[in-house]
Amino acid sequence: MSEAMLSKVRKLLAQAEDPACTPAESAAFMAKATELIARYGVDRALLAAREPATDPVGDRVVEVVAPYARDKAGLLAAVAEPLRCRCVRSGFDLHLFGFASDLERVELLFTSLLVQAAHGLAGAAVPAGEHPAAFRRTWLAGFAHVVAERLRTAEAGAVAEAGAPSVALVLADRSDRVQRRLAEVYPRLRTAPRRRLAGSGFGPGAAAGRRADLGGTGVTGAGTRVRGIGG
Repeated sequence: MSEAMLSKVRKLLAQAEDPACTPAESAAFMAKATELIARYGVDRALLAAREPATDPVGDRVVEVVAPYARDKAGLLAAVAEPLRCRCVRSGFDLHLFGFASDLERVELLFTSLLVQAAHGLAGAAVPAGEHPAAFRRTWLAGFAHVVAERLRTAEAGAVAEAGAPSVALVLADRSDRVQRRLAEVYPRLRTAPRRRLAGSGFGPGAAAGRRADLGGTGVTGAGTRVRGIGG
């Protein structure tokens, strides 16, 4: 991502996380950061269609550590899939596949959202009589669900704004190439059974996901241990 755009996203994130920021102001900063990152993804895809060497298909492994490692992994997957990356879970490690620019976007967003989720959980009151871990897991599930929906909407908006019918074809081709790369590494994948959670945190987590700023500055690379949500 260019330094100019990265600087803009950093400023938007800092403003959205300011305790003095009102919910309306935070939502405005969030919307702009999301728009910038989605537009960047389309721009890079179109450039790579003309100059493939500028944006190769790649992969990296992210190790997500306890506590709530599985739930953090779910958040990472919720960010990766709308941004046209694929992920394979092995234990608590996630192996991400995608074009370099999309992997970069995932890294930026995930690290920021992990911090925002930690802040949100710290301020979320666990209902009386409910196990804190059950509440927090469902809170994180709600947060991830809404984040994924918002990212899909932003990506669709960036494609529509680009206007040219060829954009959809370019993006479909990129998705196919990522899938082929994944299949080369994991030719015999199995679909994991749907996870069942017990707790009342989904609604509050979803509300926090709607407020979350979808821009960030952190970097996680191969083998990185990702932290940010305490027990």
